[in-house]
Amino acid sequence: MTELHATLTFAVTDADTAEAVGSGSLPVLGTPRLLAWCEAATCRAIEASLPDGSTSVGTRIALEHLVASPVGAALEVTATSVYVDGRLHRFSVAARHAGGTAKDTKVVATGEVTRVVVDAERFMGRL
Repeated sequence: MTELHATLTFAVTDADTAEAVGSGSLPVLGTPRLLAWCEAATCRAIEASLPDGSTSVGTRIALEHLVASPVGAALEVTATSVYVDGRLHRFSVAARHAGGTAKDTKVVATGEVTRVVVDAERFMGRL
């Protein structure tokens, strides 16, 4: 199995806060936004391996949000394939504060995202 891997970098803005996305009242990175960034990393990791006309859909997510991130913080979000069974792909995801020294780079979140490869036209035809 070829390892699928991607790392994306994001900056926390006012629009990314718990207050803005409706998941709390504080001006820190909201878990729903962090989750979306983790999914984006899995999409990037899998995209080059998709057959023509195919896409992937998220089917299961487990995420532990460990550390608060203020507006202005930079995060690196990494997705690495850990299991593939036909169309099913499971990814380990992690988010870390970017920059600074290794000592300053805190793990913000860890988890797992499962995606399934589907034919895009057939999938949309079922709706």
